[in-house]
Amino acid sequence: MRILIKTIVFIAGLLFMIGCNQKTDQAELVRYKEELKAWDKRRADILLGPTGWVNVRGLFWLKEGINSFGSGNANDIVFPEGTIGEKVGFFILSDTIVTMKLLPGNVVTSNGKSIDSGKMFPSDSSKVKTFESGSLQWFVIKRGNKFGIRLRDFETQKLSSFKGIERFAPDLKWRVKAKLNIQPGKTIDMLNVLGQTSQNPVKGTLTFELDGQPYSLDALDEDGKLFIIFGDATNGSETYGSGRYLYAAMPESGDVVNLDFNHAINPPCAFTEFATCLLPPKQNVMPIRIEAGEKDYHH
Repeated sequence: MRILIKTIVFIAGLLFMIGCNQKTDQAELVRYKEELKAWDKRRADILLGPTGWVNVRGLFWLKEGINSFGSGNANDIVFPEGTIGEKVGFFILSDTIVTMKLLPGNVVTSNGKSIDSGKMFPSDSSKVKTFESGSLQWFVIKRGNKFGIRLRDFETQKLSSFKGIERFAPDLKWRVKAKLNIQPGKTIDMLNVLGQTSQNPVKGTLTFELDGQPYSLDALDEDGKLFIIFGDATNGSETYGSGRYLYAAMPESGDVVNLDFNHAINPPCAFTEFATCLLPPKQNVMPIRIEAGEKDYHH
């Protein structure tokens, strides 16, 4: 009888603990969903903001020498119709220096001041030098040995038609503890969508488990955060075909990193064809479905 009573008490206690744990997990999930909702709002604000990707309307690669620009089709570089004059001026690429020369009657500003000519690249400061006319802003980017003009339009229809990004349902299982193995001096070759390969310094390798199986991802260092470019078996169906991005905080001490795949995001190329995204290195392509984070953006 005593054994039976002890068994009943033990089972009752076990059921009580399970019930408490379930209530705790449910409360944590409710709290976490609210946290993710606020995170999504900040993410959308950045994408729609002045330095976001939704307003990008063009990328024009320069040829050596003179490149005429304006909205007229006769120009080497054609800005969107109705956004600027038909013939505005010239971008001049000389070796690694880009300058701009405007034709009379065209108004362009930089840093709030009207200009008619001047050096565009390289900038005389750490900030990218931008140029504005009406709703447009443009600046020079460099990719390998290529120089281009990236164009933003702060009145593009894409801004008003943005309806948010669909995501997988939040799930606490995708929050994992990873171990960061720092590898000083290590670099990896990474390909971008232009077909260019570049060597990128690696902060270290993250190792972790999902559903009892071990995985690893190489992480870059971007502005003091771990930056992971990864692929998984959802790419091309539910998620963007060329993989997704994930950021994580550096460990304050020790080597444990909190990885949260619910924060996996689309690369810039999902929002505009005028981005030059890096692609996941082969060792970062996971053979499983990561059903967490942002789904592909359709616009």
